[in-house]
Amino acid sequence: MAQIIRAKPSPEQPTELRVETRTEAPPAPVRRRREFRPIRIGIIAALLLAAAAYGGYQVYLRFTHVSEYDARVTGDVVTMSSRVDGWVVEMAALEGMTVEAGQVVARIDDRIARLRVEALKAEIAAVQAERRRLQAERQRVDNMIAAKAKTKASGVQMSEAARTALDADIQLARQELERARVLSQRGVVTDKQLETAHANMLRLESNRKRLDAERLQAEASLNEALAERDQLDVIDRQISAQDPAEASLRAQLAQLELAAADYTIRSPVPAIIDRTFVEPGEFVQAGQRILILHNPKELWVEANIKETQLRKLKLGQEVHITVDAFPDDRFMGKVTRIGSAATSRFALLPTPNPSGNFTKITQRVPVKVQFTEMPRQLSPGMMVEVDIDIR
Repeated sequence: MAQIIRAKPSPEQPTELRVETRTEAPPAPVRRRREFRPIRIGIIAALLLAAAAYGGYQVYLRFTHVSEYDARVTGDVVTMSSRVDGWVVEMAALEGMTVEAGQVVARIDDRIARLRVEALKAEIAAVQAERRRLQAERQRVDNMIAAKAKTKASGVQMSEAARTALDADIQLARQELERARVLSQRGVVTDKQLETAHANMLRLESNRKRLDAERLQAEASLNEALAERDQLDVIDRQISAQDPAEASLRAQLAQLELAAADYTIRSPVPAIIDRTFVEPGEFVQAGQRILILHNPKELWVEANIKETQLRKLKLGQEVHITVDAFPDDRFMGKVTRIGSAATSRFALLPTPNPSGNFTKITQRVPVKVQFTEMPRQLSPGMMVEVDIDIR
């Protein structure tokens, strides 16, 4: 307890002193502070235990895993370019769009190429029509020669048949002449009858000579008709000449159709369109890029591992992957390739050492990790961290 004395001035009365009494609160007991000490000690012990457990776990991982944060999601990113010059008439693919293999992603004006294809098809049709005409001509000539040869062969056969019959008559006439001569010597037959028999035989022999001449003429006509078959050989060669001509035209047609197909750009794989560089109405040149795409199902992780840790790696080792974009998801993979050269060997700018000053730097070698479990769709270029189990 404390006393405070105050003087209150008054214009009529002299100054008087007033005494006020103020009571102070007693101090807090000391035992309450001592009650908080066990709680603080427990918290500190728990924190120390957690730190020790974390440190032990990190030490355990250091001996059983190879960890690396310099890793990225990688895939085959395809840059599609135009093989021809022309105006872009359609851009069917938009950025972020999913397309199937063979789906049209862009079209270039192909009217001139199509007209060339149609003109070449017309030339092929003309060659085929000429072949059909020659085949019909050959058939006509063949039929005509066959008919003529048949007629001439019939004439030869008739001549041979008539000569055979005439030979029999001549043989009979010769016998009659000999008989007439014998009878004439005996006086039984007159000279006139003998002369008649002799004239009959001469007539028959003359007819035989005529038939022989006719047969020779018929055989000559038959040979002449058969010789006309050479025309068929000429026509056959003309028909055969159409084959290489048509083959050449078909090769040109295939080339033009391939060139015409280049005006329609299709996706080579199931993919996602990453970026487009042209719009409908723009003029593109051969080799100019049109869009970039990648196959979302063909992704892997490329980790740049220190060369001092390569001896611990083997193909097929299990890998735990942490993706920065999805830290709560579990991604698993396995080592499928260990690089054969350090990344510095592929640098665009070499790092020579002409001065002789050398600073040794640990090199890194690319290691390919293939996904075995991928709960989310990733994109090329995403940063990841890998923990390779080397046990």
